[in-house]
Amino acid sequence: MTDLDDLLASDGAVARAIPGYQPRLSQRLMAEAVDVAMASREHLVVEAGTGTGKTFAYLLPALVAGRRTIISTGTRALQDQLFHRDLPMIAAAVGRPVKTALLKGRANYLCLHRLDQALTDAAALTGKEARVLSEWRDMTRRGDRAEVTQIPEDASLWPRVTSTADNCLGQKCAFYEDCYVAQARRDAQRADLVVVNHHLLLADLAFRETGFVEFLPDADAVIIDEAHQLPDTALQFFGVSLSTRQCIDLFDELEVDTAGIGGPPLDEAMRRARKAVLDLREEAPADRGRYELANLAGAITAPLSEFSAALSALLEVLDELGVDASEALVDRLVRLVDRLGIIVNDDDLDGLRWVEVSRRSVRLNMTPLDVSVRLRAAMDAMETAWVFTSATLAVGEDFSHFTNRVGVDDARCLRFESPFDQARNARVLVPRGLPAPNERGFMTSLLDKTAPLLSATTGGVFFLHTSYRALAESAAWFSSRPAVLGDRALYVQGDAPRDKLLQAFRAEGNAVLLGTGTFWEGVDVRGPALTLVVIDKLPFAAPDDPMLVARSAWLRADGRNPFRDYQLPQAVLALKQGVGRLLRDTSDYGVVVLGDQRLHGKSYGRLFLDAVQPMPVVDDVADAAAFLAARECADDERVAS
Repeated sequence: MTDLDDLLASDGAVARAIPGYQPRLSQRLMAEAVDVAMASREHLVVEAGTGTGKTFAYLLPALVAGRRTIISTGTRALQDQLFHRDLPMIAAAVGRPVKTALLKGRANYLCLHRLDQALTDAAALTGKEARVLSEWRDMTRRGDRAEVTQIPEDASLWPRVTSTADNCLGQKCAFYEDCYVAQARRDAQRADLVVVNHHLLLADLAFRETGFVEFLPDADAVIIDEAHQLPDTALQFFGVSLSTRQCIDLFDELEVDTAGIGGPPLDEAMRRARKAVLDLREEAPADRGRYELANLAGAITAPLSEFSAALSALLEVLDELGVDASEALVDRLVRLVDRLGIIVNDDDLDGLRWVEVSRRSVRLNMTPLDVSVRLRAAMDAMETAWVFTSATLAVGEDFSHFTNRVGVDDARCLRFESPFDQARNARVLVPRGLPAPNERGFMTSLLDKTAPLLSATTGGVFFLHTSYRALAESAAWFSSRPAVLGDRALYVQGDAPRDKLLQAFRAEGNAVLLGTGTFWEGVDVRGPALTLVVIDKLPFAAPDDPMLVARSAWLRADGRNPFRDYQLPQAVLALKQGVGRLLRDTSDYGVVVLGDQRLHGKSYGRLFLDAVQPMPVVDDVADAAAFLAARECADDERVAS
């Protein structure tokens, strides 16, 4: 403990290495708890409010004691920040050399084989794209596509020059020795500290379950940052899915691979399979969205049955032909048939069968309703310390919603409030006189009520919505009232990629941004560029969401109350994430507007209001406007002095 105390002291090594560092009691206590958990290989769950400094609190114990550690984050952006910024700073402060590795999913690395294919296909890449990728190929050491700033992250070319588990040739690839994915995995095996994301961690746990060689090293500790995302990520990961787009892509590759070899039997099998896919798309609902498979049974049963039969028939023909060149593709077809069998097996009650309809594809899914037992078994098999941390894990002082979902009911649970002075720097406004959220005119009334607050601050504004419909209403409201915006820029989710919108929003300093779920978490805007956050409704899941309906039925069958035991804690944690966008630094200030009258009208409203403490709650727009104006004046005086 002494080493950690000395390192985190006001005159310690961390303060000397990091300009502006200020010691925090909560950070030191968290570091000590992580150190104990690592040493005793226990389970630890820590809710660390914004500003606690949780990243340093878990990195220091690992580096000081020289423990082999795996750190998992929620997103690639957090991975890069941790690996390229936070880790080098802490390693310099500790003064201990450590071998580190950054490992991402294979879709983040250039595939040399697929790049060669794309470069020979005139339609695959533009001239500029081909030139940029060719030059990068000659320069890069890691093949991480984050290095390529000239091509947008969401550009359509990336799937053409990266690989998936389905289309990777593995050791049969001519470029295997130079493969960036294989190289990154070898580096991870040799490292003392590896930074991954939740999907990769879960993939490794699944490999260990099946007896395959894992790609992450054995470790003394596994630390899950942004741990609130893990349960839902695990549900997705341990589920099964396939799409009509996947099938069409596979058929295209098979036709190229078997050209001139298959003959009429293969041609007929391929024609039947393609028709089955088209028929399935034709019979699926026309409107985009999610649908429970059982509710579509009448319309989709026959196409699904023919789809399954056509895939099996194609597999039989390929097997009879014994075409060696298509072995990897046949392997993919086998996996598709297996997945489809799991999805259509409605006698199996292990999860929800559902259909997702998008503009270009129909995706069939089986999502498990509970993965806690599987997760716990995988954790126990590793025989290591497990540390889970996030700013939003508890409902009040109760961690059971999270610990039950990940199977760590025996974990030690700690909660540290944000060290920021929330009582002084923020207000929560629940305006009087608004209609109920489900009444006509609710969004217009909310926007009318909050409009005066835009005049009370020169800072930026987030409007966080719980639905795309509400987002569209807000966008139309602002478009028809240019005087409300004045000289402020308006950014609407969907007009550009999220990162570009955020970059522009920060640069403007006083803009208005309208967003939905993607902006509720993982967004960090510091200073006066964000002084007002408006949240339209309490973030309950849509009551007709197939996953919610299935989970509710499962909880009832288990003797539990779906609203009390699932919907309510999920909504409280989501609200904490949204409110957490406001104060990101010690000098930040502002107002959070919550437009949902159920906060005062329903008995459960107290849970939500408790979750935003110690921010004072007011119900008068004038009070909130006066607070903003006073804080802005004080901030101007502080800057001037």
